Amino acid sequence: MKDFKYYLNSISEIGFVEEASNAIVHISGLPKVVTSEIVIFETGKIGIVLSFTSEIVEVLVFSKEPMGQGTKVVRTNEFLKVPVGKELFGRIIDPLGNPLTSMDAYKKPEESRGINSLAGGILSRKTITRQLETGIPIVDLVMPLGFGQRELIIGDRKTGKTNFLMQTILAQVKQGHICIYAAIGKKRLDIKDAEDFFKKHGIFDRVIIVASGFDDPIGLSYLVPFSAMTISEYFRDEGYDVLLALDDLTTHAKFYREISLLGKKFPGRNSYPGDIFYTHAKLLERAGNFVTEKGEKAITCLPVVETVQGDLSGYIQTNIMSMTDGHLYFDSDLFAKGRRPAINPFLSVTRVGRQTQSTLKRDINREILSFLTISEKMQNFSHFGAELTEASKVTLAVGEKVIKFLDQGPSTTMPINLQILLFSMLWDNILQNRNIEPIGADVNKMIEIYKTKPNVSRTIDQTITDAKTFNDMLKIMREKGEQLLTSLKT
Repeated sequence: MKDFKYYLNSISEIGFVEEASNAIVHISGLPKVVTSEIVIFETGKIGIVLSFTSEIVEVLVFSKEPMGQGTKVVRTNEFLKVPVGKELFGRIIDPLGNPLTSMDAYKKPEESRGINSLAGGILSRKTITRQLETGIPIVDLVMPLGFGQRELIIGDRKTGKTNFLMQTILAQVKQGHICIYAAIGKKRLDIKDAEDFFKKHGIFDRVIIVASGFDDPIGLSYLVPFSAMTISEYFRDEGYDVLLALDDLTTHAKFYREISLLGKKFPGRNSYPGDIFYTHAKLLERAGNFVTEKGEKAITCLPVVETVQGDLSGYIQTNIMSMTDGHLYFDSDLFAKGRRPAINPFLSVTRVGRQTQSTLKRDINREILSFLTISEKMQNFSHFGAELTEASKVTLAVGEKVIKFLDQGPSTTMPINLQILLFSMLWDNILQNRNIEPIGADVNKMIEIYKTKPNVSRTIDQTITDAKTFNDMLKIMREKGEQLLTSLKT
């Protein structure tokens, strides 16, 4: 972008600051300005036009420095763009494309895209049919996600939502996909923790972090999810499947509320502006499963929303629930009991995920959900101190084993075929009244063997392919389950 003098000489329009309040500046002049156009101040700071009347132009500035009354402003006839390209891999950038960490060896991409592109129409979209593997059994088997799905991650603070995003990004990068993590108004330490996690697991070269700190100008924080979505669209058009995590939209809504109140917009429910639903909907609508020149490619979006004391009926919470394809609810009570991830399957929804599953996976899905329902009822019944029958005691014991199987550590990702095999072994052992537990402390060793020994993984993958239904899978387990288990332990 050129400097103030260049635009003053080339466009020959000038305005003056009349009033400034934090991030919002009111300007007189600039008769031909349009909405979303970039303006540049004589101090070198930039802003974008939010709205205008015949007398006043309202501008959102990207600086915390106060603007003095009478400061000169020129319009640029340009619109906000973000640099896009592979040069961004392994970088933490702000929503304008500026690196937030060391600039050593950083080459700014030559190509850039406008951050407010329109969502693709229905003719450019395709039915979601491919399952997205998170490496987490309770999601992959019970609440499956599909490529192109928009799945809300919702729950109280400190219930493991960001850890879940990290695990999912880890699983996706290992499968060759590209991941973008949008950190909206986060503490610097939280952003550094995310960077350290990606570096520790050797995946930062396929991840881009678009971030703003909680002490950054609110205008920058407002732009973070839009810039991240624009970068996602670029890689989708380049022929990649992209996973985009927006952490989190509750904070984004608060920043937008502050901008709107400073701009003297009429407040609505909870003082949010009337167009808050539109703002988030136009963002999330840009994700999906698309038909591109390079085939079927998807932007899978995982927006995060925070609840207060488990209240799912809040304004922003219900807004984003209504514009996504389901939600995973992180329950603080389950978290306190030690469940990881603390996803409550009875309060979670996946609207399009199950259509991506094979018959075998759907059978397992139904088996787990129906059994967890029975186990939950038994658990509640036992709290009354009633004497339990032997059948009830067996159900509770089996329920504990299933829940133990669905639990997973924060840095572990389990391939879905291995999940199916281990659950089938567990279920067969239960049906046969045997005490062999295929999972336990050695689960990480099993995952490592599966990933590093091609002959073992090929055998397991072929076993899963041969089984068309869950009953078929159980028959195979009875015939050669012991042999498969031995191969995973040696």
